[in-house]
Amino acid sequence: MPEGDTIYRAAVNLGAAMAGRDLVRSDFRVPSLATADLAGEHIDEVRAVGKHLLMRGERWTIHSHAGMDGLWHVLAPGSRAPVPAHTIRVVLTTDQHEIVGSSLPVLELLPRERDLETLAYLGPDLLDPDWDDAKAAEAARRLRATDAPVGVALLDQHAIAGLGNVYRGELCFLRGIHPVTPIAQVDVEPLVALARRLMVANRDRTERTFTGDARRGRRTWVYGRGGQPCLRCGTRIRDAQLGLEDGMLRQVQWCPRCQPEPRPIGELP
Repeated sequence: MPEGDTIYRAAVNLGAAMAGRDLVRSDFRVPSLATADLAGEHIDEVRAVGKHLLMRGERWTIHSHAGMDGLWHVLAPGSRAPVPAHTIRVVLTTDQHEIVGSSLPVLELLPRERDLETLAYLGPDLLDPDWDDAKAAEAARRLRATDAPVGVALLDQHAIAGLGNVYRGELCFLRGIHPVTPIAQVDVEPLVALARRLMVANRDRTERTFTGDARRGRRTWVYGRGGQPCLRCGTRIRDAQLGLEDGMLRQVQWCPRCQPEPRPIGELP
């Protein structure tokens, strides 16, 4: 699933193609928007909010969420998108580009003056340009309020916006925390600060890295490395599924030596 840094880069690329231009044509290929016509709509900006993308016009905002497989493509007019035609959900045309959205599970039109109300439920966005100590403190407060294992809490967009499975695993490793550790046993403020630093560091990179090494197979400490030796201590990385509140199971990886299992509450000093 694309995470906050990926959506941020998409917003920058789409903004370069769309911001300050009028739509010449729109072709929505989802039933709820089949009759929508945004021809003539002036696009003011393209903005990322967590994992959400907002193409903000004068009257309407096109809101999308990429889910697991969603993509946006910026093409020359008349070019063919590099995806199967049946996956295309929308084609937006300006005088210079065609912008194609494919495999988007969320695609809707919002009145511009109320578009941000739709995302008001989100926790603080790690790539918010106005991020400050107050937002960091609010993210920490919301994470604690989940009363969940840290590996679940970090994916809760109500608590903190932008993190996904890759960041979840890497953050836990870098802080030496087992993913099933109750959030009440976690020093949350340094975790939030690290999440912000990593997200900012990766937002302008084509290939994100958590290790400082951009070579293939060396960019992550644990994510996608189940069964391989830990890059720090050589112990074999463990791989399992962790349940979430939405009922879905997602893979999580950890090093059993660098991230020891949490002790029962009664054993804590």
